[in-house]
Amino acid sequence: MEKAKVAVIGSGLMGAGIAQACATAGFPVVNIDIAREPLDKAKALVGKLVQKKAAKGKITQGECDAILGNLTYSTDYGELSGAKYVIEAVPERLDFKQSTFEKADAVADADAVLLTNTSGIDIDQIALATKRPASVMGMHFFYPAPVMRLVELVRGEKTSEETYEKAKELAEAIGKTTVDAPNTPGFIVNRIINPYENMGAWLVSEGVSPKDVDTAMKLACNHPMGPCELMDFSGVDVVYASLMNLYEGYGHDDLYRPAPVFQELLDAGKLGRKAGHGFYDYE
Repeated sequence: MEKAKVAVIGSGLMGAGIAQACATAGFPVVNIDIAREPLDKAKALVGKLVQKKAAKGKITQGECDAILGNLTYSTDYGELSGAKYVIEAVPERLDFKQSTFEKADAVADADAVLLTNTSGIDIDQIALATKRPASVMGMHFFYPAPVMRLVELVRGEKTSEETYEKAKELAEAIGKTTVDAPNTPGFIVNRIINPYENMGAWLVSEGVSPKDVDTAMKLACNHPMGPCELMDFSGVDVVYASLMNLYEGYGHDDLYRPAPVFQELLDAGKLGRKAGHGFYDYE
């Protein structure tokens, strides 16, 4: 396919990773955020990761330079002009996502598709912020985006077939396998994995050590990571927000009611690996 311009809004770990994945596949990418500081951090992180691959011989230095050359960073939403794919990766709050889509809708080209990386928010609610709901759909990547092979494609009620095909084409062009997920809280993956993580958190709340919970699941179920390790890797705050979305979306079903330890960790700023502390201490 033609390597059309991609714009990624949000430069956190997910946004930076999605931008890296697209740039690695040869797409020109602009990563947009409201402030320079997170953009500078994203640029430094991606540069470090790509240079590390070159140093290990996984890619050539020329390929490394090409990937980094495909990436630009900006605080100007005007840079959406010319992008055929706009991917939103801002924090998992409906108000943040709606305001982002409202801004993107006003600037993005008429034929651009507007894709949200939400992990479980109703696509139709996000699309309400635009005048082109047919061009809006979910394209849910998994962390770390350059490595994880799956993308959930989620159609809203008004998503057009053309938008779906464009999103699927982009996902496949950057080496991802897609699944069609329902537009219900949690889609497929989080609806399954969040209760698993939550049960691990409940055991910790009841006095079981995180290490014992993780060891049990790794050795008994052959999981590469236990639930506590996985939550620290994904971000305790991210898992909590996803659980709350499920808890509220499914009528306060106890299956999704977050364990008390979540609030303890959040209040202490123990958000997982990214904070140096979570269920485990990483410092």
